[in-house]
Amino acid sequence: MDLSRFLLVILRVSLMPSVIAFPRQSNPGDDKVIAPKVMIISMWTPEADIWHDNLPSSNLGNLSSQVIHSPGFSMLSPCASCTENGDICQLTIGEGEINSAATLMALVLSPRFDLRHTYFLIAGIAGVNPKYGTLGTVALARYAVQVALQYEIDSRSLPPNWATGYISYGREQPHEYPFITYGTEVFELNAQLQDTAYKLASRAELADANEPKQYRALYGRMGESYKSASQPPSVVKCDTATSDVYYSGSRLSESFENTTRVWTNGTGVYCMSAQEDNAVLEVLVRAAIEKLCDFKRVMVLRAGSNFDRGPLGRSDLEHLTAQQNGFNIAIANIFNAGIEIVKDVIRYWDDTFKDGIKAENYVGDIFGSLGGEPDFGFGSLTRGKRIPPGCRESDLAVREMDRRRILTQKSLRKI
Repeated sequence: MDLSRFLLVILRVSLMPSVIAFPRQSNPGDDKVIAPKVMIISMWTPEADIWHDNLPSSNLGNLSSQVIHSPGFSMLSPCASCTENGDICQLTIGEGEINSAATLMALVLSPRFDLRHTYFLIAGIAGVNPKYGTLGTVALARYAVQVALQYEIDSRSLPPNWATGYISYGREQPHEYPFITYGTEVFELNAQLQDTAYKLASRAELADANEPKQYRALYGRMGESYKSASQPPSVVKCDTATSDVYYSGSRLSESFENTTRVWTNGTGVYCMSAQEDNAVLEVLVRAAIEKLCDFKRVMVLRAGSNFDRGPLGRSDLEHLTAQQNGFNIAIANIFNAGIEIVKDVIRYWDDTFKDGIKAENYVGDIFGSLGGEPDFGFGSLTRGKRIPPGCRESDLAVREMDRRRILTQKSLRKI
């Protein structure tokens, strides 16, 4: 070994203890745990910006006062933002089911946050069903239904008299309840909290504009069932459909209307289509099992940026690619309606919200993971008991497979 290489090795060895002994110095306050009263969940930048730009005018603080990173947050939005007192925080979790679930799981597992008493406001834009709303309409949901979690056959080769190629798992024809369930098909939220949020959001003055009025008017000749489509934006109570596929057209939309109705035992009303809600809610159910959050404090707010199906005379493709001009007012109305909810939670925390809004309905997933008896499906997989936190021996997987065997032999097929 020549002298120069020998000296280089000595230098490297001498520096190693320094690297080990002197890690990156953490910033003051890095260990502070934030316990927000409200956590606003956005899916992408425009939905987040409306809160950052407008919250200061509400006198509730500035979301740029605290910026918190936790491992696992989205690469596109790697930090959560909070007001100076930590009462209100916002996180952009990413679009689609995978991104949203990954980011939100990182949030609920982060040691930087205590979310046990936090109200979650999942607030984003959506496709709107013209039977129940219009461009700019804001919906507060009780149910979220993962409508695309089904078999699908090509619509060009459907059997006679079939209106859709979607078939629930374990079944042989459309519009039946699935015999095979993954646990994420349906979530039911706190109906009393939904009512409270609806009343608060209804105070809002919703944004509108001339351009979306023009596209709305095309629905005016479609009959009484579509009356809502041609009206100004309003706040409504109805439910969301989750699908990573951005679908457009009457056949698909009507199929998912039926899926929502059947999977909720006739209770759910599909009015908004989105890509993230069931993924987000599954994370929050799992977090609630571990007592990291309270699932009874979750709200889903969606604002219609486009119609899920076109007016008469427009093909599905023409409708999909048309300038409906609902985006800007939908983004605005996320804040306009959402801030009314946030303000009340903060203002009346001690009097009304601190101890939670008591639910009178079943709240949870299709398995009954949080206890109680689902009012949809084939009943609780947990026999009405809440799944305990921690790593404990469980026979839930055995029960689930037994239920498949009882319901249908086809349930043993790998799907």
